[in-house]
Amino acid sequence: MKLTEQNSPLLWGEKRFHTWNVEMRNTFNEKVFKVMLDAGFTCPNRDGKIATGGCTFCSARGSGDFAGSRRDDLVTQFNTIRDKQHQKWPNAKYIGYFQAYTNTYAPVEELREYYEVILEQPGVVGLSIATRPDCLPDDVIEYLAELNKRTYLWVEMGLQTVHESTSNLINRAHDTQCYLDAVEKLRKHNIRVCAHIIYGLPQETHEMMLDTGKAVANMDVQGIKIHLLHLMKKTPMVKQWEAGLLRFLDKDEYIKLIVDTLEILPPEMIVHRLTGDAPRDLLIGPMWSLKKWEVLNAIDAELKNRNTWQGKLWKE
Repeated sequence: MKLTEQNSPLLWGEKRFHTWNVEMRNTFNEKVFKVMLDAGFTCPNRDGKIATGGCTFCSARGSGDFAGSRRDDLVTQFNTIRDKQHQKWPNAKYIGYFQAYTNTYAPVEELREYYEVILEQPGVVGLSIATRPDCLPDDVIEYLAELNKRTYLWVEMGLQTVHESTSNLINRAHDTQCYLDAVEKLRKHNIRVCAHIIYGLPQETHEMMLDTGKAVANMDVQGIKIHLLHLMKKTPMVKQWEAGLLRFLDKDEYIKLIVDTLEILPPEMIVHRLTGDAPRDLLIGPMWSLKKWEVLNAIDAELKNRNTWQGKLWKE
């Protein structure tokens, strides 16, 4: 799809970008929300198989700070988180979201047990599985391909940045080519891929961050999550911050980055997230990020003020 600039905005509902919520309603004809789960995985970047220490920004809960408690079995977690979400959305269906740590980092037989028990829960219409690109061996890909034929499936993978200098700073422990290879393997089976990127990583400029956004725009991925970097207590990145390697983005800067990125994304790419969450008691900064709805409203306002929208500047 090739677009040229025009004056009439593309709209998804009332939004100027292709929201996850609109996509779910178009696909399932009703509200669908994710139920965040912690299946007890670890990460090869923590246990020494690939590296130790984990990504420097990653919390002790492996980016699953709002998932269920791993002290509970998966069905208990599912019911607890589902019921909490139902307070906001009384009528909805669910996607089981294996969120914490690396959710393909186990033998296929074990993965099958975890995934299938969630698919059996009433109202579940699909799965979203967060993982690393270096944790997708052939037998796991084959099982994911099987799942993709019988349920609505997403595989979410953390790219974070396309810059190897930043990757080394954050101890990502895989290169960008590894990511591209994993996308190719998944897409051979038509599995939907959601790329996670982070804006505000150490020593990255506005241009470097947009380079990552542009790279994702040109990948064969179907969704994107853009996270604002949150510095949390007891993460390795605290030392980088204390050493002066990290500065916090201000709100206006982040909003500009987001809108600049949306303009260059293909309009069919689904935007799963435009900012992130961090527990208030763990967050060191930026503190303005705690007012999530103010940030999202400011993004909507900037899109309108610029008379721009997702895909306005997209060129295939």
